[in-house]
Amino acid sequence: MEGLIVENLEIRYGALRAVDNVSFRVKGGEIIGYLGPNGAGKTSTLKALAGILRPTAGKILFNGKEVGDDVYSYKAKVGYVPEDAALYPYMSGYEYLLFVGRLRGIEERALKRKAEAMLSLLGLENYMHLSMDGYSKGMKQKVLIASALIHNPEIILLDEPLSGLDSFTVFILKEIIKGLASRGKIIIYASHILEVVERLCSRVIIINRGKILADEKVEKLKELQRSASLEDVFKNLVVEMDPAEIASRFLKKLGEDEGA
Repeated sequence: MEGLIVENLEIRYGALRAVDNVSFRVKGGEIIGYLGPNGAGKTSTLKALAGILRPTAGKILFNGKEVGDDVYSYKAKVGYVPEDAALYPYMSGYEYLLFVGRLRGIEERALKRKAEAMLSLLGLENYMHLSMDGYSKGMKQKVLIASALIHNPEIILLDEPLSGLDSFTVFILKEIIKGLASRGKIIIYASHILEVVERLCSRVIIINRGKILADEKVEKLKELQRSASLEDVFKNLVVEMDPAEIASRFLKKLGEDEGA
């Protein structure tokens, strides 16, 4: 089968099983929402799919070939936006894109044109030659997104990609993601912002404690769970205590010492 196949993926950190027998398939042109609470196994899965974390067990295949057989060739086809990235602060955004593009083997003149255009289109035209130690979180995120896409990858892995972005750039990024999907790219989008996932993703996978709880189209999930929104589906499947009850207890604790 063409596309990305995950078979019985397991990732352990010592005694902790962060990803537990996870299997799914993604075809070109799909935008998959990958959802779960903190510690559910989302980031570990994406790191394995990016080729930077070796699974404890299971297989990852791309277009019928096991990626572990030639991980370097596979990684050249992947663009990954991690949740917490370590950029080089002494570099400018432009220098960083050139650095990444050269590692990806992009021809120099084309790389320079592409880097300048991408940064300008993301609103960094006046900052691209300044060192990134003066960049805001959102500006660094723009550089990170551009660096993940500069080599036109076939697989795009996004871990909380909207972090720190202004509203206008969020609109731009959503349109970019939809455009990439229309070109046949495989996109896996991990996020806590359920409203965006509901509007953007054709299908969602919900994971908790390393195990997949659901893998279905958004509308089908809402129908099966008799829910009005993806947020309600998520609460039904994942949330073990009523958030309102937890908030009530928290607020009660805040006021315990008053008047004592």
